Amino acid sequence: MVTSPVVVFHQRVDDDLGCASYLIGDETTGEAVVVDPAYEIEPYLEEAKRHGLKITRVLETHTHADHLSGHGRLALEHGAVVHVHPLGEPEFPFEPLADGQLVHVGQTAIRVLHTPGHRPEHCCFLVGGILLTGDSLLIGDAARPDLAVEAREGAEGLYGSLRRLAGLPGDTGVFPGHVAGSLCATGISTEHSSTIGAELKTNRALAFSDLQEFVAAMASVSAPRPPTIERVVALNRGPFVGEPAPLEPLQSFDGQVLDVRSPHEFAEGHVRGAINIPLESSSLGTKAGFVMDQERPVAIHASSPGDAEAAASRLRAVGLLDLGGYLVEPSATDRLEPIGIQELEQLLATDGVQVIDVREKDERDDGYIPGSRHIPYRLVGELANELENGYPIVTVCNSGARAAVAASVLAAHGIPARPLLDAGVPDWEKRGNPVTAFRRCGSG
Repeated sequence: MVTSPVVVFHQRVDDDLGCASYLIGDETTGEAVVVDPAYEIEPYLEEAKRHGLKITRVLETHTHADHLSGHGRLALEHGAVVHVHPLGEPEFPFEPLADGQLVHVGQTAIRVLHTPGHRPEHCCFLVGGILLTGDSLLIGDAARPDLAVEAREGAEGLYGSLRRLAGLPGDTGVFPGHVAGSLCATGISTEHSSTIGAELKTNRALAFSDLQEFVAAMASVSAPRPPTIERVVALNRGPFVGEPAPLEPLQSFDGQVLDVRSPHEFAEGHVRGAINIPLESSSLGTKAGFVMDQERPVAIHASSPGDAEAAASRLRAVGLLDLGGYLVEPSATDRLEPIGIQELEQLLATDGVQVIDVREKDERDDGYIPGSRHIPYRLVGELANELENGYPIVTVCNSGARAAVAASVLAAHGIPARPLLDAGVPDWEKRGNPVTAFRRCGSG
């Protein structure tokens, strides 16, 4: 947090989604604005109250595709005015943003910079010597250009926007809308802020001096598209979304069950058909979007009511709002049988197992277990029927986290699978076992 005698500047980072949002306030007048608010607005309200501020405005850099905005809650529950560029085509009451416009919060002036590329309506906000870059310039990279328009068209717009931002003074602070963990770029740093000068030296997206080279590089997006993109964009563009319904306790549930307990607890006993995405894992909401049916209600099985509420918050953050409640001591009679590396070695030595590598392609290219089949965890459900060949199935990743998710998805499809928990391909290699690496053209 940055404060002066009159200005409050607070950054909030959602590590689960890799999203950043900002509270800016003027203590002289008691007014505050939130930039790119998350759906869970309580932290902004608490921070504002701590400084004697009232949130009167919301500034959106763009229509977000990866997380549900809290602008509807701030408008409906607290009377905040929402500002967005009209190219976002909002279907809610808003004040339009325009390039060069000044938005005042008390005596604090926020300058609007229209920076299309990630989306046509995208804007950055300059507050004194601080630049809020949204989904344009990130720390170490730039946002992907393919989520709203054709990738090459988006990249061309992004190139011009980045050149404009690169012309700002070198000591201008860069505070992005995303940090590491987001699907909006592949090379984002874990740092939460930087400067224009530092990014000019290290950011790969600012290293291109030729438009066509930049477009060729940025339009070749390899990261998977956020699974809930259409749903989230529609919610963020449409009528205001108000506060969520309370999460109620349930004795049973006839529908989808998301088990957020640890993989070991899940293996020891779970509700039939449940899918396991541990609360402790990263990107719970994104993973759920990939492997759950977004059109059906979901009940949560957690170790405690508090864990259930935490999981619900992460689901709502990605637009999964139809939550049936949380299960209290349900019938959890189904089991999984995890496997250890030593047993896996023995089975592979006799060709008695089918190994499914559930990592992403770039991870697998660095080295994989010979003979393993590659199916990212997010796709195993779609290909489950192809895996029934009589061989036992083992799922592997780098650490066991995604292997556990994939095994639960296969089990929900009636296909027994054994996850390699608490270990992965790097551990396999450390034990002296062979791995195969993808050899790119020109490599030695």
